[in-house]
Amino acid sequence: MIRRNLIRTFAALAAALAFGASAQSDYPNRPITLVVPWGAGGGTDATARIVGTLLEKELGQPVNVVNRTGGNGVVGHSAIASAAPDGYTLGMITVEISMMHWAGLTQLTPRDYTPLALFNIDPAGVTVRADSPYKNLDDLIKAVRANPGKFKASGTGQGGIWHLALAGMLKDLKLENSAVPWVPSNGAAPAMNDLAAGGIEMVTCSLPEARALIDAGKARPLAVMASQPSALYPNVPTLKSATGSDWSIGAWRGIAGPKGLPADVQAKLGVALKKIYDSKDYQSFMSGRGFGVIYADSKGFEQFMAKGDADMGNVMKSLGLAK
Repeated sequence: MIRRNLIRTFAALAAALAFGASAQSDYPNRPITLVVPWGAGGGTDATARIVGTLLEKELGQPVNVVNRTGGNGVVGHSAIASAAPDGYTLGMITVEISMMHWAGLTQLTPRDYTPLALFNIDPAGVTVRADSPYKNLDDLIKAVRANPGKFKASGTGQGGIWHLALAGMLKDLKLENSAVPWVPSNGAAPAMNDLAAGGIEMVTCSLPEARALIDAGKARPLAVMASQPSALYPNVPTLKSATGSDWSIGAWRGIAGPKGLPADVQAKLGVALKKIYDSKDYQSFMSGRGFGVIYADSKGFEQFMAKGDADMGNVMKSLGLAK
């Protein structure tokens, strides 16, 4: 009797395992939800929607983009991390996942996800008015050293990504944060308008965000905080070539799932996402909007986030913003 029950138990377990393997091997067999932690119409939403549209073609199942906003990105990032690890809820995580826990907004960190592919980065730039006497960043930094506190900067709210960009640059150049006072704004667009009006001396937002006034001849980019020049403005030097600083930072976006995605699901999504990144449709969409492109696979994305998380922590601590 005992032997017969054991045989039945093992048979049931084998059947369950076989069913599970079959369920994964035909992944996906139903629609996928792609969570976006930010509002409709923004850069993250636009990038997610082109990826979702192309992912539908690759996987043969609908991909429904859902905006889960609130809590400075916490709500949407939490929805991605807490989803069932079956591949049917994915999300576009953003640079804020490397900032929110340092600020005490959540306990979530990049380690709470299965990274799948890094798709986009828009490095910070340093932009001045078109009539500024400073034609290169080195001259501007020399003026800052000679007149600490005189030059004001903006680009986002206090503790936002572009504020951290400035703080990290100053720290790497051995300057105090007080050397360039930060003027909080409701985003890059109002900061650029304030720059053009003469209210501030520099903006450290991404170059795509500064593009309208640059192209209108009202602003001039001096450098980009990246290892390579911007595709949008290839003649703008990198921060390293302009000042010798190795500091780099940018607003990035990538696809991830909850922690614990099955290996075969990860593999299938990885192949599909790489094809999407390489596609003419994706590259044309991004270049047409001035968005920067970058690719890293699962392991590379994991390493990229780990470094960014450490960098953000160091800068936020220097600003007194880390909890």
